[in-house]
Amino acid sequence: MNPKPRIAVIEDVPEMANLIQMYLTKSDMDVNVFGSAEEALSYLETNTPPSLFILDLNLPGMSGFDFLTKIRDTMSIKVPIVIVSARDADEDVIKGLNIGADEFVTKPFSPKVLVAKVQAILRRHAVSTAAAEESISFGEYTILLNSNVLKKGTEKIPLSTKEYAVLEFIVKNAGSTLSPDIIFQNVWKTEFGDLTAVAVYIQRLRKKIEEDPARPTYIKTVFGQGYSFNKDTIHI
Repeated sequence: MNPKPRIAVIEDVPEMANLIQMYLTKSDMDVNVFGSAEEALSYLETNTPPSLFILDLNLPGMSGFDFLTKIRDTMSIKVPIVIVSARDADEDVIKGLNIGADEFVTKPFSPKVLVAKVQAILRRHAVSTAAAEESISFGEYTILLNSNVLKKGTEKIPLSTKEYAVLEFIVKNAGSTLSPDIIFQNVWKTEFGDLTAVAVYIQRLRKKIEEDPARPTYIKTVFGQGYSFNKDTIHI
């Protein structure tokens, strides 16, 4: 039995968010509602990305455009994004589509039509992802690079966005010794911050993929230098 699609609705007007949630839930989807882009980003720090985002543009704090740019450019999340906005100027529609949205729906809209669009986009995304999926395998695990997913056999291993990003980076650089600052710069996309975060995420990953986290097979510690992913465990 396939799991229900998970939809993240980022909308600061409760009545609108509740309306969208009601129709999507009736169509057998799981829905998380966020009142701001910042709330959604905080959720992504500790949870896997949803199947699809529904995104308003006029949000308190970070705008929908800025959220979209961060999701696509900084976090490299490839799941579909549908903009639902009262802004209908051609330049807004063009900008949204150019920076990574898959669909632009103008308010007011028919909730039934929105649901149909979401279902169609999810079907197309599933087909294109399956056809073009790139992967890296190690041990019993497979990283699906286009989907930001880790699987053990057929079982999906739940990883937060940051956990996945750390794992993908060190696996792609398997055999190299990576210092905490190199990992931080490439995953957090900044040179400044708390480097102890790297050790925290390495420990989280070990708990999820290592049979014995205290004696890791995959993510090795190179004392005084950093971490190295065991190249010998990777196979085609």
